[in-house]
Amino acid sequence: MKAFLAKFKYHGLFIKMFTVTLVSIITVSLLTTLVMMQMSQRLFMDTFSITNGKIINQVQTNFESFSYSIVTATNDVQQSGTLKSFLKEPDQSTAQSLKRYYEANTQMKRIQSNVSAYSVNITITGINGRSHSSDSSYWPRSIEKLRSSELTEHALQEPRRILYELDQESMKAGDSSNAVVVASKTLLERTSGQPYGQLYFAIKEKDFRKFYTSFTSIGNDVVIINKAGMIVSSNREQLVGTTVPELLTYAKQIEEQQLDVMDTTALGKSSLVLSKYLPTYDFYLVNLIDKQQVMSQMVDFKMVALISLAIVLLALIIVFVISRRLTRSLTLLARQISRVTKNDFNNYTSVTGSYEIKQLGNAYNYMLDELNDYIKRLIQTQKDQRNAELSALQMQINPHFLYNTLASIKILVQQGNKDKAADTINALISLLQNTVSNISETIPVSQELVNLKNYVFINHVRYGEQIRVNYFADKDCMGAHLPKLVIQPFMENAFFHAFHERSEGYIYVLISREGDSLICEVVDNGVGISGLGKAGDELGAAESDRERGVHSASHFFSGIGIRNVHDRLTLLYGEGYGVTIISDPGQGTRVKIKLPLLFE
Repeated sequence: MKAFLAKFKYHGLFIKMFTVTLVSIITVSLLTTLVMMQMSQRLFMDTFSITNGKIINQVQTNFESFSYSIVTATNDVQQSGTLKSFLKEPDQSTAQSLKRYYEANTQMKRIQSNVSAYSVNITITGINGRSHSSDSSYWPRSIEKLRSSELTEHALQEPRRILYELDQESMKAGDSSNAVVVASKTLLERTSGQPYGQLYFAIKEKDFRKFYTSFTSIGNDVVIINKAGMIVSSNREQLVGTTVPELLTYAKQIEEQQLDVMDTTALGKSSLVLSKYLPTYDFYLVNLIDKQQVMSQMVDFKMVALISLAIVLLALIIVFVISRRLTRSLTLLARQISRVTKNDFNNYTSVTGSYEIKQLGNAYNYMLDELNDYIKRLIQTQKDQRNAELSALQMQINPHFLYNTLASIKILVQQGNKDKAADTINALISLLQNTVSNISETIPVSQELVNLKNYVFINHVRYGEQIRVNYFADKDCMGAHLPKLVIQPFMENAFFHAFHERSEGYIYVLISREGDSLICEVVDNGVGISGLGKAGDELGAAESDRERGVHSASHFFSGIGIRNVHDRLTLLYGEGYGVTIISDPGQGTRVKIKLPLLFE
């Protein structure tokens, strides 16, 4: 106890200064905060209408941009002779009907680009019974019911306008989560003015709501109301589809009296009401401000507590800074050294402080220099070793393939089939260029497909075309890079071992994307293999099956077997990638090659 009091005696001045400063700062901060809150409440009524008025103008701009897109798309539909013929003319034949559907689909895709910035479904119906929808799942409305709906009836009553309405049928049992706002327009003949179809733009209310939700908050709501007093859209979802005549009355009063804001009771709460008429939609944009809610938010006791806590932390920081001046250099050095355990070898320290600290800092920085130099040499050595291994694997060319291919070319020349011989030579040259001459470690999928097609062409020349090969490649994967001679060995394996008991069959090459991985598959309907899993683990089983006439992986054009392909991928990309074989005897074989999806 005496020791503690002795320490208190030596630090009494510091503790007194800290206590006085801390209490003073907390008191001044609290008083200042309360006074500013009172002033903010008084200024709120004067400034809020101006601020929200500007916000309403911004929301109106968002709605006008959407309306402009709808008008542009509508004009394109009305000016399209193809769509007019599709909606008006009867079918003469099945071929003509298919042609018109195709042309209409093409036109609608082009017109859809006008509203591509929004989640909108476009539907057209014609007097000849035809219809087209850009996305029927977005607005699953029956065409038959749509033709007899109120939407169509209202559009026919005012055929020269684009009418915006809430689709009542989309609200099942009063559930507004699937509510849809529809812009409908009757399509008219230019000369006679007779209707030949209907055009509908459907946008879900939750997407329609995005035009203004970024400007809403708790107690600050937006309501879109039509001339009948029905709420078409609101950030308060439970209000959508309900009829509130009082809001319509307030909106009309604000418009007629040209008021900036109305202080009244709305939806049972004391509120400020702002309104803007949207002539294009024939809607009122109403902004409801719950005064009690907003005022309660302005006096946030949690925020006051956080501010007080921040002040205490600030005082502690000041104390920390005073003591830190004495130990800053040593603390910095210790922190820098501790980061070495996290493999951060570029964390050089600033050499400051006393002589001893400077010596330690210089020694630490010298150690990092030596360590970084060693790591660079080690990485380069591993890289050179990996490149040497890959080069050794890639340069294994089977001479028998060359002998047999040249023999086939000789026979074609002797038979006088010089064109086919020339094509075969070109295919062989292309294969050699991309396996021997091409020093690149990887090639794009598009080039790998060219190599495969050249290889298949040579085999068809040599053995006939009883084995059919089809290619299915995702367009998004054509630019992805993969190591050379990855797919081709499995193609050759299928050619020479999968069909020795059958005179014909098929081979499919499938290339697709699976997350961040590139998936290459070779599928055949040959004799199959028994008991195979990952290629790297089962090469011995494949070799033993060869003697029984089962599809094996013993001899390739490239000289790179199943195990070598698997080992190459593991060496390049890690254990998560490689070759997997799935096969049942008599059912065929599926070879799956998993690679990282890489673009250059």
